[in-house]
Amino acid sequence: MKLERSLPLLGLLLCAVGTAAQQAFQVEISRTTVTITCPLSEDNIVWKPTRPQQGSDVRQYVIENHDSSPVNVSCSLGSKKYDMYLNARVCANCQELDTYAVIGIITADLLITCGVLILVYYFSKDRKGRASTSAGSRPRGQKVQRPPPVPNPDYEPIRKGQREVYAGLEPRGF
Repeated sequence: MKLERSLPLLGLLLCAVGTAAQQAFQVEISRTTVTITCPLSEDNIVWKPTRPQQGSDVRQYVIENHDSSPVNVSCSLGSKKYDMYLNARVCANCQELDTYAVIGIITADLLITCGVLILVYYFSKDRKGRASTSAGSRPRGQKVQRPPPVPNPDYEPIRKGQREVYAGLEPRGF
């Protein structure tokens, strides 16, 4: 019972200690350019593999025309060293979308879909009320019970006991 109570507390403690002790690289990808920022804040940072171009910001490691192959990158200063395995996929013809553009596209799609659903609903609702004008149509509604047909004296059914009335009629052959 005590173990069940302490497990959530232990998980929370491990998450808090793990995030406090671990500093992360910041990685930015734009088309084929990958920019990595070291978590160290000093100026004398040593990068491995060595950078072909030294920019104005020593904390950043810029890979231009990255070919999407995995690479190990590390930055160090004295005894502090941070390693990172970079496996970034890049493409030259990709377009970058910000969050607002994606939200706008999804919202517009949902609004158009709802509009089409409403139009289909209202047009199908109007067709239910109209009667068609074709020859075989009949008015719909409650079925009216008709009285039985009036017997016609010329056409009486043959009853079992009265076959002799019709016995003189022979079928004719053509």
